[in-house]
Amino acid sequence: MKKFILLIVLINLHIIAYNQIIKGTIKDKQTDSTILFASIYFNGTFVGTNSDENGNFELNISRYSSMPIMISAVGYYSFTLDKYSINQPNIIYLIPKVYELNESIINDKSLVRKRKAYLKLFKNVFLGTTQNARSCEILNETDINFNYNSDKDTLKVFASKPLIIHNKALGYKITYFLDKFEYEKRSGNAVFYGNILFDEKNTSTEKTEIGSYEIKRKEAYLGSRMHFFRSLWSDDLKSNMYKVIVPRMVNTAVLTYEQIVFEDTNQNKFLEYFNDLEIIYYSSLSYITFLKPLVYFEKNGYFDPLGIEWKGEMAMQRIGDWLPYEYSIED
Repeated sequence: MKKFILLIVLINLHIIAYNQIIKGTIKDKQTDSTILFASIYFNGTFVGTNSDENGNFELNISRYSSMPIMISAVGYYSFTLDKYSINQPNIIYLIPKVYELNESIINDKSLVRKRKAYLKLFKNVFLGTTQNARSCEILNETDINFNYNSDKDTLKVFASKPLIIHNKALGYKITYFLDKFEYEKRSGNAVFYGNILFDEKNTSTEKTEIGSYEIKRKEAYLGSRMHFFRSLWSDDLKSNMYKVIVPRMVNTAVLTYEQIVFEDTNQNKFLEYFNDLEIIYYSSLSYITFLKPLVYFEKNGYFDPLGIEWKGEMAMQRIGDWLPYEYSIED
């Protein structure tokens, strides 16, 4: 009898695991043709796959079933798949990118000095200026194009292919699907977004270098957005040296977990407040402006990136200091 029950349990577990695999086909929205070798992945993780020669794919979503799935392909805008079917194949349509390049395009044959200056500016904004960022190398810089808009102040950056970045400090190989990058020279404001896929392949196996990776990863993690949301999830801000207050208020009280976290009936958690928030981590200051009333976040540190505008220290943490959601701090 016990063996029979065990067999039933194992069969059920197999069914559950199998049902966590989604299937689909990637197509061009304009032509309805299939897209070969598109990337299907969870943003900010190691987990992903590619569509085959017929545009078909399978992806195991068991580890990140509550996170949206990203689909990216060369020459197309990335697509966020947050509603999908497990029981039948999903058809996903991608929109081709249209580059607004004109006669002021910067290329390797002309205006070489300007291209060099723009590339340096792009790296400082995109990768950051920390020691980790300076250790990053973009392996396909020739796929990066620059252009000004009509007011001659905003630098736009276009990438014809995903940017392949080797972070030599943290030991990651990164694929970044850049959808938009704009930098206003006069104000210094920058807006860029896209999606990131991590890989640890082809990094060093030497113990000394692995130890160095772990030290630098821990330094990058402490005080990061990932660290903050993980601490918030566990209602452990105080022991992790965080304080959340209302900015620009004299003698304001530290806000409690109950004041800033809403939990629904499915135990999903959301950051919410009726005002901007200031996050204090030791002497570092960061600021949150809400773009949505409720900002979804998870135990692993994932949060809805479209729900928040960041300023301050956490806003300065760019690609060179980002970690995959699989990262686990080692004491």
